[in-house]
Amino acid sequence: MSEDTIKILFLGDITGRQGRTAVKSYIASLKEKPDFVVANIENASHGFGLTKKNYEELSEAGIDCFTSGNHIWDKKDIYEYIDEAKNLVRPINYPSGTRGVGSQVFEINEQKLAVINALGRVFMPPIDSPWQVVTQEIERLKEQGVEHIIIDFHAEATAEKICFSKYLAHTYNTEDNALIKGFFGTHTHVQTADEKIYEGMAYITDAGFCGTVESVIGMEYETSLRRLSTSLPERYEIAESSLAQINGVEVLIDRTKSTQIKRINVMIDNKNESGGVNDE
Repeated sequence: MSEDTIKILFLGDITGRQGRTAVKSYIASLKEKPDFVVANIENASHGFGLTKKNYEELSEAGIDCFTSGNHIWDKKDIYEYIDEAKNLVRPINYPSGTRGVGSQVFEINEQKLAVINALGRVFMPPIDSPWQVVTQEIERLKEQGVEHIIIDFHAEATAEKICFSKYLAHTYNTEDNALIKGFFGTHTHVQTADEKIYEGMAYITDAGFCGTVESVIGMEYETSLRRLSTSLPERYEIAESSLAQINGVEVLIDRTKSTQIKRINVMIDNKNESGGVNDE
């Protein structure tokens, strides 16, 4: 692999203790380490938000950048550390003055790579327009000499994800030079099978999630059943069975474009102390 090539691992929403345990095992098991690991962590602490303890735990496991979503505020100690967390980004299209930042710049192999996190608006809580806020941020990052930008678009609607990704690729990528190297959807916890390189940009509508297999997007079946079948309030409980899945994508980029995207969908039994990975 060329010295100019950067290998990126992007992991879908880490959900609960079983998701955290599986991710730590998976990263430790990799024979060839990525140059840069990004993971969405808005559900990492018992399914809702991220505690400082879990932030530090996952940082030590080898995650270089944490993206998030609408649940980032669910654990109130986020306000105690978000401004000092140099590798954590919250959705950039929250109103001006919101704690934390919506993008971070990292230097990898003497190249500047920025990560932007944004929320969609279709079937989501009211939020500022990502179309305006993200494009403004991209222009700012270009002025700083950033060579690569990857985006975690935390959104519900597939059409919104596809359209926004095409808009950014058409606006900022050319045949010879792609500024937007990656656009990865998160939020639904259901991995799509549409990974592709589009105009030099690695794309997937939803990267999926890292958490318990025997669950309803990471939550216990019984509590999900009562909530969905009765429409009555019911507190979601995180599923605790040991078999977990790891969802995400592995991407190779060079100085001009993304050259490869590989979808990751593997199973890990958290009872196995060795953290063995089963690709079947």
